[in-house]
Amino acid sequence: MAFFNADWHDKDCFYAATFEKEHPSWKFLPLAVQQKQIIVTCNYEARRRGLYKLQLVHEAKKICPDMILVLGEDLTRFRNASKDNYNFLRGYSWSNKVERLGFDEVFMDVTDLVDYNFALLNHHDLTTSFFHLNHNDPTVGFPFDASIVFGHTFPALSTTPATQTLSIHNSTSSDSVDLLLRLRLGSHLARHLRHQLEEQQGYTCTVGISTNKLLSKLVGNVNKPNGQTTLIPPYNPDLRDGRSNVIEFIDGHDIGKIPGIGFKSAQKIRNRVLGRPAAFAAGLVYGGTKENVKVRDVRIFEGIGPEPLVRLLAGPGVPRDLGDKIWGLIHGVDDTEVVKAKEVPQQISIEDSYIRLDDIELVKKEMKMLSESLIKRMRLDLTSLVDDGDMVIALEGDEDLAHDAKVDASRRWIAHPRTLRLSTRPRAPLNPDGTRPRNFTRISKSSPMPSFVLSLAQDITVLAEKLVEEALLPLFRKLHPETSGWNLSLVNLCATNMSMTASEGKTGAGRDIGRMLRRQGDVLKVWKVADVDVAPSDDEPDDRQIWQDDTGRNERELSIHYPADHAGLGSEDALPSTQRSSFGDEIWDSDGDENDLGEKCEICGAMMPSFAMAAHERFHSLSG
Repeated sequence: MAFFNADWHDKDCFYAATFEKEHPSWKFLPLAVQQKQIIVTCNYEARRRGLYKLQLVHEAKKICPDMILVLGEDLTRFRNASKDNYNFLRGYSWSNKVERLGFDEVFMDVTDLVDYNFALLNHHDLTTSFFHLNHNDPTVGFPFDASIVFGHTFPALSTTPATQTLSIHNSTSSDSVDLLLRLRLGSHLARHLRHQLEEQQGYTCTVGISTNKLLSKLVGNVNKPNGQTTLIPPYNPDLRDGRSNVIEFIDGHDIGKIPGIGFKSAQKIRNRVLGRPAAFAAGLVYGGTKENVKVRDVRIFEGIGPEPLVRLLAGPGVPRDLGDKIWGLIHGVDDTEVVKAKEVPQQISIEDSYIRLDDIELVKKEMKMLSESLIKRMRLDLTSLVDDGDMVIALEGDEDLAHDAKVDASRRWIAHPRTLRLSTRPRAPLNPDGTRPRNFTRISKSSPMPSFVLSLAQDITVLAEKLVEEALLPLFRKLHPETSGWNLSLVNLCATNMSMTASEGKTGAGRDIGRMLRRQGDVLKVWKVADVDVAPSDDEPDDRQIWQDDTGRNERELSIHYPADHAGLGSEDALPSTQRSSFGDEIWDSDGDENDLGEKCEICGAMMPSFAMAAHERFHSLSG
């Protein structure tokens, strides 16, 4: 198996990289992104000059007066860039197991690509291998040297061949050698994706390669920026000395840096190992501590194991298996699968943090701005372009509809959020000594998403004001019944519980009947029956039937049009010549010979078709 954690630039440097892509001349200049009065991120040149994340703007200007300062309040450009990069990497996946994590990280499960190419390797000539990117076209891919790992490794490979190292240290060396070869394949695929991402998208990328999401994410942090690292075997502890590269690698991490272990759980584990509460670093907003407790300290601590962790972390709302899960994580075990790519996000969330928010008018103002951002995001992520033909047909002959829809007539909803959620984070009251306890707890209320939000014809500002008055303020009053006395540090709006709309694709909730009816004219036009007045002609085609009165006037022609490629239809699809009429074959003339109309009954003299004569004669025999 091979898992990637692809991280374009650093997580915090992604914003700066997006501006650098728009303005290439800024790449080697100190660049900082501002939100409110804080530097939220800066590029590597700015960091080299002494700037850092969460620094006050006026302090940053003193340190680096010539820095380029750009506003980063509007996240639209970053979301668009993230979505483009995600879709680019998704295009290389066979299994569609590509999971986005935040703006700048993607997990990829490329096990199927690696296994396919592993089976095609010539083990007697690994140096001249070819990586196939398309199992239907053997020419799509790139050459590579399968005898080496591309990029960095953990641990760093010595001059001793890796296969000999594995044989010396691991009793299951054959399994480890196969795993190493698969990881080599993964490392060369990562190199190719990184180069393509930089060449076509303009972003450098850091990649970690291993066998699960946990290890690939952690090992990808080792060689930043613009590097890649592969965690090489042995993965399983040796029966003789217990050596494992996974344990050696993960042991050096602080317990709070392991993905999947939350802040509160990490604090409880730290306190247990230290025998006292861990001290907080002064001034840190999100709970950093002065004292690090390594994974190894936890793993070898007397009395720590799956069951003790279950008891230690027990509490309201805590999953019962959390202790078992964390015990597995600190041993490098992570069974979490990479989620398959989805056409729409599971939820859309907009939030902002505040130094002090304690006035209802300010709350309404902030909720209006957040609502506008939320609706913009919904229109961006939950709609798709309408086929031009559909749009013309839908608006044709309806001037009012065309006028109302001209704001955004080119888009349609592909999913509807059914739930609107409002979350806030109130600050705890001051202690008697003037200090304030840290609080990371959010409170939330939900309601059905109002249907008017889905109108694409109305202005976003109007919809945002209506959303605040009719939906968000009632939710806010449920969260905070008191009119004053509260102080909020965060407000979050979330559109969730997505429901797919009807579409022609496999992801839709049924067929789009409206679109089908609008397009039925185009689909059925080859079978169109036209009733038109035409003049008689001697060269009428065989597939026409003519009815003519006794004067030869007012001829009516029924033209049956067949598809241009009807010659290629099946044997039962083509009309046989005996069922087709040429001009004059079926002309009913009142002045013609009466025998042309059928047979005459010798008993009563009635005229009737030949096929009816037997039954008519039986009628006479029974009545006589």
